[in-house]
Formats: sequence, C-alpha cells, structure tokens
Amino acid sequence: MPIENRPLREQVKEELLRRLGSGTIATSETINEVQLATELGVSRTPLREALITLEREGVITSERGRGFRFTPLSAQEFRDLTAIVATLEALALQSSSPEHLAEIAPRLLEEAHAFAVPQAPHEVIERYDDAWHDLLLSGCANDRLMKLITSLKVTMHRYERVALGDQDVLERSAAEHERIALCLRDGDLDAAVAALKENWNSGMDRILERFTD
Repeated sequence: MPIENRPLREQVKEELLRRLGSGTIATSETINEVQLATELGVSRTPLREALITLEREGVITSERGRGFRFTPLSAQEFRDLTAIVATLEALALQSSSPEHLAEIAPRLLEEAHAFAVPQAPHEVIERYDDAWHDLLLSGCANDRLMKLITSLKVTMHRYERVALGDQDVLERSAAEHERIALCLRDGDLDAAVAALKENWNSGMDRILERFTD
C-alpha cells in the first residue's frame, strides 16, 4: 500500500473499501487483522482505527469474540440509503444561496460534459462523481448535514462499484448531471432539486438491475 501524506487510518480505510469493491475480501469471512496488517505493511493500530470507523459507518460489523466482518450487501439497504442521501442532498441544495448556485452553474455544466468521455478508471469516475456533487453542494453552510452526507456515501460506494465499468451507466449519469446544471443556470432551483433526486433514483435503479439480495 503506497504511503501518502494523510493519516494512515484513512489510507487503510480506503484500501479496505477498494478490496471489498474488487471482491478481494469476501463479506462472509471474518477479517484476519494480523494477516491484513502484514499485507498492508502497517501496524494493527491504524488498521483497527480504520475498522472502527467503518463499523460506525455501517460498512462492517463486529461480534464479541469473533472479530470484524464486512456487512453483506442488501438491495433494501441500498434503496434506504439512496432515499436518505437524495433527500439530504436536496435539502443541502435548497439551503444554498441563489447567487452561489448561479456562479457555479457554468463550471458544473462544463464538468458534466467532461464526464461523458468514454474511458476512465473506476477510481477516477468515483472521485469525479464525489467532486461534482461536492461542488454542487458547496454553498451549503450546514456542516453537520454535509458530514452526514459524506458518511452515508462511504457505505453507498460499496454498491455503486457494482455498476462501474458499464459505459451506458456512465453516459446516462453524465446527462443527468448536465440537466441539474442547466436548471441551476436558468435559475430554476425547484427543477434542479427534482433533477438531483431523479439522478439518485435512476442511479439506484441501474445498480439494482445488476444486484441480487
């Protein structure tokens, strides 16, 4: 695992999520902390810190005397998460000033166009989507709301990675982002909020097509 200038627990957490998304770690197996720490080249302290953080975020569970294991994927959980995040992002967007939204609309539209480029590594697509939504909601001053959204998205990424690599999914997502940006450019906040919710709901439907409980 490459060492970066960030807290080690955050790097370990991201690596665990990457392994989960790629299928390297099975959700049915208990996490072997000693073996995993050796594989990652870290001590058990940052590994355990990462595991505890992921447990708080609902990605893993722990049982007394049996250690940690990843929470199995559930179509119902993904539906619930999507409904919550869509509602919270809509609230954050509605909380933003019209002046700020008008200012960032051209950039949102430009970056939405760029998202339609055919090839990109999975990690890049995920980071792009997070960055685009971060910019969209950058005018929200409710820090607690934004932290809650960020935390919930960590769990959602487990499901979103199922759909990555499907170019049809990426193209439709880009078009939905463009629609949100155009509504903001035209000063129609209600339409932008509706388009944002539709973006989340259609994304959920596309992923659930490839997912079984």
